[in-house]
Amino acid sequence: MLGTLDKVDGRWQLCFTRNLWHPPAKVWRALTEPEHLRAWFPAVIEGERAAGAPLRFVFPNGEGPTLDGEMLAYHPPTLLEFRWGEDTFRFELRPDGDGSVLTFVNTFDELGRASRDAAGWHTCLDLLEHELAGERPPWAQRDRWQEVHRPYLDGFGPEAATIGPPDQSKS
Repeated sequence: MLGTLDKVDGRWQLCFTRNLWHPPAKVWRALTEPEHLRAWFPAVIEGERAAGAPLRFVFPNGEGPTLDGEMLAYHPPTLLEFRWGEDTFRFELRPDGDGSVLTFVNTFDELGRASRDAAGWHTCLDLLEHELAGERPPWAQRDRWQEVHRPYLDGFGPEAATIGPPDQSKS
């Protein structure tokens, strides 16, 4: 369930694959509809859900800077890809029996943030699973981040951890 880190075409990619016990249509709603995104995604996504549309990412309570982006691909219910600042996020969804397989890829430039961001996205995807199940997570988000951060530090090495953890006073 841990994400992987690879260098592809000169950029770094974190890749996560999750087997979900929910049909693609339900997962797609959780990936795209604001009322579901609030439960697991770190920012509010403002903008039209259409390829080429400009996007804005606004963090609640000023937890981070507002970032501009663009919807790169929007093919319900199989592919969602957008640019968030300089990063690219790609969500691919395919049916698997009565459930779905979700593959999430975050492409970025700074290796030093890989462990930090991997733990963050790992936690977000855990929150997504709880949202899909209609459950509250049994842990606080920052506690979960701290728990999953260690395996990424160990697995990715010190050069992937030169940019530190998020400000814990805000969560």
